[in-house]
Amino acid sequence: MMNIQGLMKQAQMVQKRMRETQERLATEEREGVSGGGLVKIVLNGRSETKSVHIDASLLKDGDVEVLEDLIAVAYNDAHQKIEDMQEEGMREASGGINFGGLKIPF
Repeated sequence: MMNIQGLMKQAQMVQKRMRETQERLATEEREGVSGGGLVKIVLNGRSETKSVHIDASLLKDGDVEVLEDLIAVAYNDAHQKIEDMQEEGMREASGGINFGGLKIPF
């Protein structure tokens, strides 16, 4: 049976790895795409928008609703990629512990 001191030391090591992973993931970037690449949005690990690209051909038609939809889809695509990256990073940092959908704050 593991003693409480050993258990606390392990917990501290996992906590340190998770903190380091959070810091590293915050600087990672993921790109979301929609409209076959006509709209691209890049988010960092904190889900902050780093860049937005809108193909000029979308501006010619003047269809604002289509453009709005494409922006939303591209953002959601990037955001899902960020969430997947964070989940994988935390799983690795914790040694495979499943947090059951627990959102780790960024």
